[in-house]
Amino acid sequence: MENLKKAGKKIFDVYFGIGVLALAVLAIMVCFAVIMRYFFAKSWKELSEFNVTLFAFTTFWGLGVNVIKGEHVMIDILYNTFSPKAKRILSIIDYIIVLIVDIVFTYQGYLYTMKMGKQISMGMEIPMKYMYGIMPLCGAICAICIVIKLIDFCTCDLSKFEKKEG
Repeated sequence: MENLKKAGKKIFDVYFGIGVLALAVLAIMVCFAVIMRYFFAKSWKELSEFNVTLFAFTTFWGLGVNVIKGEHVMIDILYNTFSPKAKRILSIIDYIIVLIVDIVFTYQGYLYTMKMGKQISMGMEIPMKYMYGIMPLCGAICAICIVIKLIDFCTCDLSKFEKKEG
């Protein structure tokens, strides 16, 4: 079990690193585009579309990170009043609902990609399936992260659900 956790940590580190790299590239490219546009009156439709695509990628890629790290928005004033056992049950129900929503999102993203993906983009002049494919790809990765989190909730010690100070 310990080897599985180590492997999972390494896989997550790679997953997280890809997101960080994509975000760094996005920041650099946006700064470059702004400087070129305002100081040199240069603009490229390809770069603009690439930045929009990279923004969408970083947004959807971050779904799984937020699930694994538990960094999603949560109003927990009522949740914190429950016992650890009740919190475990509520967390499992919550993540099952999140998994259902994610599966619907992934499926609909796939259908949309298959339907509209043959169009050629205006800027980079590539099939739109490479841009729209971000949704089902990241949705599938997020579903894996949700299942991992559900397994964690079912197998962890109840102390994980005790009220934390701070």
